[in-house]
Amino acid sequence: MPGALHRRPTRSTRLLAPPLQQVDRTRVRWHGRKFAYFAGCDYFRLASHPAVLRALREGLEKFGLNVAASRATTGNHRLFALLEQRLAAFFGVEDAVLVSSGYLSNQAVTQTLAGRFSHALIDERAHNSLVDAAQFLDCPIYRFKHRDAVDVARILARLGQWARPILLTDGLFSHDGSVAPLKLYRHTLPTDGWLLVDDAHAAGILGRMGRGTAELEGISRARLIQTVALSKAFGVYGGAVLTTRALAREIRARSRLFNGNTPLPLPLAAAALRALSLVRTDPLIERLARKTAYVKSALRAGGFPVTDSPAPIVALAPPTRRDRQRCERRLLHYGVFPSFIRYPGGPAKGYFRFALSSEHSRAQLDALVAALLESAKDFLTESAG
Repeated sequence: MPGALHRRPTRSTRLLAPPLQQVDRTRVRWHGRKFAYFAGCDYFRLASHPAVLRALREGLEKFGLNVAASRATTGNHRLFALLEQRLAAFFGVEDAVLVSSGYLSNQAVTQTLAGRFSHALIDERAHNSLVDAAQFLDCPIYRFKHRDAVDVARILARLGQWARPILLTDGLFSHDGSVAPLKLYRHTLPTDGWLLVDDAHAAGILGRMGRGTAELEGISRARLIQTVALSKAFGVYGGAVLTTRALAREIRARSRLFNGNTPLPLPLAAAALRALSLVRTDPLIERLARKTAYVKSALRAGGFPVTDSPAPIVALAPPTRRDRQRCERRLLHYGVFPSFIRYPGGPAKGYFRFALSSEHSRAQLDALVAALLESAKDFLTESAG
């Protein structure tokens, strides 16, 4: 229809964020200006890495776009098995099960484990994918206070000594960069209790080898199921369940989602293999860690509250609408895109969330620090008054 592209936004489209034009790996164009971009979760900027894009194009030319069938029927391909093998090796687990998105990886697990547990305990700020997945466990669900092992112990005491619980939590909470106390949870759970950890945001960036929060916290993988997304640190798309060979076999046999779902497009699998290789061989993890430490140290020295974790995430929740507007002006003044979002798990009124990447320049990092310190100073001055 003529003029359809120029219609006024409807109520449904106003619920979405405004479209942005990517200029290069760390900048976007917005309202005709270029800004340093700290939003999103592409922590290594692999989504625009030349080698990853080349692998995508070569995969498209060699394999086509889509197998158009479930892996349980005629849609299996050697590239999927290769990616699962490489993921298992990278994360140091027995096996990996590839699924078509990170969001669905938790559901593939809980469909398989339905009826195994007497109770499920879930962090009150857990990602929606875990909330949805918990329903498949077919047992009572208890929400515990955010990152609170004491509250977990209180709930377990009420359930009694015969309880067979599974605890569901994010490994790294993306709204502020805090890490789940997995070691405390492991000590609190009974010996036959399990952990299901959604490590979408920690996979590839936390731990000495990038194996996520289990490596960071130094816990064993016994009775631990880790799910990851390929769309964050690895910059591509898809998800995986990291587990034992026995449970991986069960997922492939019992999960309705796995058996009835068309798998990841083959070009994306090829791109994910290249991204995984880059994270393993290039000093991306170390470079991101250095830049994260630099920014958090500078913010902490200026009195800005930052989470005590190595996650490359900084958040700011303005107390009032006026504070939000002033903070936005300061960010724009320093050439930083004002990434204000409303997302489950974060402050109800919304917050500014900034994700550092290994590719941001020192000048861009300094601009972000300056804008945040000036904004926080405004808030503190008003509170003191």
